[in-house]
Amino acid sequence: MASRSPVQQNPDIRFLGKLLGDVIREHGGERLFERTEEIRRASIDRHRGEDIADLGLEKLDLDETLAFVRGFGLFSMLANLAEDRAAPVAEGASDLASALRMLEEDGISREDVARLLENALIAPVLTAHPTEVRRKSVLDHRAAIARLMQERDAANGAAEPADAVETAIARQIALLWHTRTLRRDRLYVTDEVDNAIDVMREVFLPVLPTLFERWESALGRELPGFIRLGSWIGGDRDGNPHVTAGSLDYALSRAARLVIGAYLDAVHDLGAELSISSELAPVDPALEALAEASGDTSAHRRDEPYRRALAGIYARLAATYRELTATDPPRAPVAERPAYASPEELLGELETIAAALERLGGAGLASGDGLARLIRTVRLFGFHLATLDLRQNSAVHERVVAEMLAAAGVEEDYAALDEEERIAVLRGELAEARPLRISWHDYSEETTGELEIIDAVARAHRRFGAAAVTQYIVSMATSVSDLLEVLVLLREAGLYRPGERAECPVMPVPLFETIGDLEAAPAIMREALALPELADLAGTRGFQEVMLGYSDSNKDGGYLTSSWHLASASEALGKVFAEAGVTMQLFHGRGGSVGRGGGSAFDAIRGQPRGTVNARIRITEQGEVIAAKYGSRDNAARNLEAIASATVLATLEPERIAPSDAQRFASAMGEISRTAFGAYRALVYETEGFVDLFRQMTPIAEIAGLKIGSRPASRKGTDRIEDLRAIPWVFSWSQARVMLPGWYGVGHALDAFDDKGLLRAMAREWPFFRNALANMEMVLAKSDMGIARQYALLAEDSALAQRIFPRIEKGWSLTHDGLLEATGQSYLLEHSPQLDASIRLRLPYIEPLNLLQVELLRRHRSGEDDPRIAEGIQLSINAIATALRNSG
Repeated sequence: MASRSPVQQNPDIRFLGKLLGDVIREHGGERLFERTEEIRRASIDRHRGEDIADLGLEKLDLDETLAFVRGFGLFSMLANLAEDRAAPVAEGASDLASALRMLEEDGISREDVARLLENALIAPVLTAHPTEVRRKSVLDHRAAIARLMQERDAANGAAEPADAVETAIARQIALLWHTRTLRRDRLYVTDEVDNAIDVMREVFLPVLPTLFERWESALGRELPGFIRLGSWIGGDRDGNPHVTAGSLDYALSRAARLVIGAYLDAVHDLGAELSISSELAPVDPALEALAEASGDTSAHRRDEPYRRALAGIYARLAATYRELTATDPPRAPVAERPAYASPEELLGELETIAAALERLGGAGLASGDGLARLIRTVRLFGFHLATLDLRQNSAVHERVVAEMLAAAGVEEDYAALDEEERIAVLRGELAEARPLRISWHDYSEETTGELEIIDAVARAHRRFGAAAVTQYIVSMATSVSDLLEVLVLLREAGLYRPGERAECPVMPVPLFETIGDLEAAPAIMREALALPELADLAGTRGFQEVMLGYSDSNKDGGYLTSSWHLASASEALGKVFAEAGVTMQLFHGRGGSVGRGGGSAFDAIRGQPRGTVNARIRITEQGEVIAAKYGSRDNAARNLEAIASATVLATLEPERIAPSDAQRFASAMGEISRTAFGAYRALVYETEGFVDLFRQMTPIAEIAGLKIGSRPASRKGTDRIEDLRAIPWVFSWSQARVMLPGWYGVGHALDAFDDKGLLRAMAREWPFFRNALANMEMVLAKSDMGIARQYALLAEDSALAQRIFPRIEKGWSLTHDGLLEATGQSYLLEHSPQLDASIRLRLPYIEPLNLLQVELLRRHRSGEDDPRIAEGIQLSINAIATALRNSG
């Protein structure tokens, strides 16, 4: 049997940990430092197998408990930072250059890749889903430490610079120690927008143009902007009453202010650089025309046509800034000029300057960093920066359309109609150009709010261009009428225009979330694409998007069944779209945790069924994942490149599995999925008292008190699991170290499957199954049934815990043993030593936090009202989530 090697600690973790210890001693006192060290050493010894009966937690008073939890939480955050610096995003071809070499070995040329990218779309979509427990101030200090660590690397051992940098790092850690960890007030939608804008400004805006410069060099040609940034923040109102037309306006205006402000700064800098005189160089006629139209009459620049042309561009950009943001630009222009009608108009003038430079001095003069990067940036971000999605629940659309139809006298009881009758009514409406809305009618608050949103989208298209809002996600889509209802609403603002070939710049996108929805998705889309109203729109834009929900399908059917149904639905949908002659674009609604579709995006994309990626993919990036993947420019570049290379590989690389094996594997997976589904449903939905145990043994009630998002935790305010949002469901199980949504039911299925040899072949040869097991293995490694049992003791009904919790333990053992047998390992993560070391490093720091949390929960629930207890619970939730990383 193989044995684990000792954990070799990352030198950056040792360095940062030592600085943190120094800070705790200096700012928290010698007593706190000594007790923290005692607990740390005891916990490490216990995890090394030494017989340590007591960690010494009982020696901490309440004030010391709060300080201890903050210290361990900060260590976990610093350890995460150090690992992010050291670890590659994925093994294999996770950068585009490696992917190109791999494809060339299969006879696929760089020219083939370049042609593919002509019509590609890869879009990370930021969402405000509340799994990021850290305040922005904490993340800002973390980012500052990351930058300083890069400076330390660059110092190359020079004593004085290195000492100065280390002092600056210690100062940032001291500031973190004195920074309040918890939010006092719940976030507003505007706060979430501002937080996202900061990430866009600090990371995406500088990183993406740099990546494209590298990729264009590798492929030897100019590339279209196939990576596009998306966002839900300010447009996702499914279950969030705080998202309104006002929040949509705010999100778009803030984005425009950032991106056009960046263009203004870049043009200003170019004006300082391009001091070329007409007395010393010939002037291109097109450039001369730009200069003459600029309004810049300064005698000092009379012989400097490039500067005058740029002054005119600045003036037009300043007018655009003022028009789109209702604020004045940071610097006044030299003249008043009309605003740009579109980003393309700005691009045309910038390219005129680039062409003049190229004619003057060749490509070297024209491709200077500033101008070339600005042109790339405008191509990528336009005036809107990120495409803002709308999202609303289909039930809301049904109520709104029903009210409008009744008020207009078209249909008195739309809700009572069957699906065929609804489609007939809606198609009749879409054939008409006249609006359904009656200006003097007193609509309900819900209907008024939805119509205001649609009107805000129409305004956004007029102000920012059609790229500002292009997708309308329909949650809980179960029928074709759910899509037609959206078109009826869009028509009210003039966005849907009927005619011989209907037009609509906003695409209704069905979101299939539950297991049943995923099974029904192919039939629904076959019917939808047979209707001219939807087929014509798909033909005009060149594709139709379908969104797949990972979180709710997992909550509905368990991890493995969800994964298999997502893959099966993708493959079946691909065939439906191929039959209809329409390009399919899948939008993957992944979360951070494995229970919500998390794990390696590189492996997940490469593991998609053949023919379902087609170089077009959108992926949600949410909560703590945004800081983990895009918290620094280096991390962002690696992750964006990994997504891009995975998309290219998944589209172009040849199938590695023989058709007979693929059929055999799929048949086996269907059987395994059904068994796992039955076991999961039997526990979660069919066991009396299970919901009560879940609420009593996990900190779900306390998580609801965290001020980490603007959206309510439950859709309908009931105790039913069906109505609970997937995030608190997964987050709560993670805190209690059960991680149940990421594995339960799988062990029953693996144990019941007779052909173990086939299982091993699937784990070895099939990317889908290999990736599913790898993600589940990470979850199992982070879970701990011994700690989970301590949480089970919190249950008010001990008989209930004694009846149900052993079933959870047995399920864990079955899953653990089944996974090892399928993968041929003697212990978890034997084949992933880097991840194994990472998790083993942090486990000794998580266990004391869990045990303290259990004690604080017990005291809180027994009626103790010391506010330090509630604060300690929330601090521990924050610290455990940070240590576990992808836990929500």
